[in-house]
Amino acid sequence: MPRTVLLAEDDRAIRHALERALTLEGYRVTAVADGAEALARAHSGRPDVLVLDVMMPGIDGLQVCRELRAEGDATPILMLTALVETADRIAGLDAGADDYVVKPFDVEEVFARLRALLRRTDRAEAGTPNASAASTSTSTSATSADAHEEPDPARCLEAAGLRMDPRARRAWRGGRELELTRTEFELLELLVRNVGIVLDHSTIYDRIWGYDFGPGSKNLAVYVGYLRRKLDQPGAPQLIQTVRGVGYVLREG
Repeated sequence: MPRTVLLAEDDRAIRHALERALTLEGYRVTAVADGAEALARAHSGRPDVLVLDVMMPGIDGLQVCRELRAEGDATPILMLTALVETADRIAGLDAGADDYVVKPFDVEEVFARLRALLRRTDRAEAGTPNASAASTSTSTSATSADAHEEPDPARCLEAAGLRMDPRARRAWRGGRELELTRTEFELLELLVRNVGIVLDHSTIYDRIWGYDFGPGSKNLAVYVGYLRRKLDQPGAPQLIQTVRGVGYVLREG
């Protein structure tokens, strides 16, 4: 069965061009011109992935994203944005988006990011019991039952004062539970499993996104920066360290 894409873009030329390109790529596309219609279509028939323009009149892409996440909808969301500042990208991630593409974009990059999002969703559903009850990407709780259970030490990962339960998709620093998006959780889990090992950019892109977006991409740096905001504590050492020209490492102490 073809994968279904809900595309919301108010620029008619971009919407039509992207709709045609996605259709030719084999997706079944529903294209709308505003956020209100996007919400209505998302409610009436859940797509496999959403592609949302950030800046739309009325209800914008960020509001659509927040609304769906608040409802418990974990459908992967790719944002389209002309905003290039880090703070703007962080706003999208904070709203619950899984990834973003900066305009003007190459349609092949959109295809690659969609494939990566769908692969991650497939892996999560294959490895998580009762995947339909999984949490939204704005929460690390995998099911409503897990959210109220104490973590099982036998299935937890521990490193650098962090504790993670991959099955429940929950994480803690000390006694504080961390509220992580899906991508943040997967990135932190990769670093915890490789504590003390420097992971280069290409390795991280391949393991988390399934695609290396090249040396010019700031995607990874944005996610690491946002993850640090949630991890680091005043007076405590920074856990995720940058190795210039190479990548990142999680270090003890």
